[in-house]
Amino acid sequence: MSLGYAFFRVTSDIEKLSFPMAYVAAGGATALAETTEKKETWRWEMFSIGGMIGLVFGAIYVTIPTITGLMMAKPLTILPIPFIDFTPGLSNFLPAVAFAVSTDLGALLTGMIIPFWMVAGIFMGGVVTNFALNPAFYKAGILTHWKPGMGVLPTSLSNSLDLWLSVSIGMSVIVAAVGIRKIFSIFKEKKLSFSKIEVPKGRGDISISFALIIWAISTLLYIILCNILVPDFPLWIIIIFGFILTPLLTYISARMLGLGSVAGINFPYLKEGSFILSGYRGAAIWFAPVPYYNHAWTVQGWKMADLVRVKFKSIIKASILGFVVTAFCSFIFWGITWKLGSIPSAMYPYVQKIWPYEATFKCLWTSATMEGGAKWMLQAIKPGVIICGGAIGALIYFLLNLFGAPTLIFYGILGGIGGLPFNAPAMFIGALMGRYIFSRKYGKMWRSYTPILLAGYGCGMGLVAMASIAIALIGKSISQLIF
Repeated sequence: MSLGYAFFRVTSDIEKLSFPMAYVAAGGATALAETTEKKETWRWEMFSIGGMIGLVFGAIYVTIPTITGLMMAKPLTILPIPFIDFTPGLSNFLPAVAFAVSTDLGALLTGMIIPFWMVAGIFMGGVVTNFALNPAFYKAGILTHWKPGMGVLPTSLSNSLDLWLSVSIGMSVIVAAVGIRKIFSIFKEKKLSFSKIEVPKGRGDISISFALIIWAISTLLYIILCNILVPDFPLWIIIIFGFILTPLLTYISARMLGLGSVAGINFPYLKEGSFILSGYRGAAIWFAPVPYYNHAWTVQGWKMADLVRVKFKSIIKASILGFVVTAFCSFIFWGITWKLGSIPSAMYPYVQKIWPYEATFKCLWTSATMEGGAKWMLQAIKPGVIICGGAIGALIYFLLNLFGAPTLIFYGILGGIGGLPFNAPAMFIGALMGRYIFSRKYGKMWRSYTPILLAGYGCGMGLVAMASIAIALIGKSISQLIF
């Protein structure tokens, strides 16, 4: 939390980034708080509309599969969860193209909230890389791991290992460089220093220096613990992860969230590659608490607290209480969840599609540091391609600035290249609807409506999901009684 707070002060208070998705939770909380007043406001009206949409859609999307799973060997699914995969059908005439469409209505609503040019960049990055570049690179012999008939997840993974992982790393470096340059320019223009940054009154803030000291102490404790648990692993690598890569990744990802990205950014397989290149032999390091984390979501959490005017000290107290309760209750619910059905199985359609690939590659990475383990996955990190990716990213950013185009397109392209492709089409459709239909009908207020609509939708979906899961828990508990 301390590192997230420090970067919140940097990205929100200094860089003045907007964090569009933070307004979703903040708008929902504000709408619920206004129910205590005698008069109904437009926030509560929008929240109610979104809630009803979530309830109706959730009944189709969540309730029917959950309830029918109690009575049938295979649950009845009206809409495939979480996406419709068109990749195998396209493989004969569009090789190495990963294309799927999300069936979650939330992706459509999310596209209405994120800045239009960010969504356009995400869509452009996904379309250009998938439909134009991937077939060409496959024919050129660059995308060597793809095979006809692969689904969207293995296709995305194989293409990432062959090329796009290195490209996205190079472009991520440009994102960091642009952000750091902007911070220095702001400090130079306003003649600021971290020690002289004004602390806003009434929020319960602490100084950035104190927050960084707390983070440094906790990171040091992680490093000591890792060295005790895995003494044979090079200590300097753990130190780099804790004190260099974690803040760098957090800052880059926080900037992406602040500009309007949904998922931030990541450096895929960097930790795994470092473990293998270290020369370490054994499996213990893969399960050690190496301090390499992305705290960007904590940055956005502080922004949410700022928007609803909650004192930051109250957030810290609530987090401590939540940790204690969650640490106890999570074991109970994990046990109940496992008893509901096998994992993976048709009972959990999302996990059935996603988990096998994650588990498989986790095993592959772990075996790479064992005696006789394969190191073929290290081929994914190509220094030459990383440099080219950085150069291309810098060129795109320069050209956008030169012609006065929105630079959000650049950040969107990076998100489109590095992210899974199934959310981009729905988000782009939502962005077009919001910009050219609803904005013209509702005017400037539409930008205020959309975060609260999405918050209401999430609440409605959550209520339906919780009710469905509760019924499933009761049904499974009764059916397992021997009498």
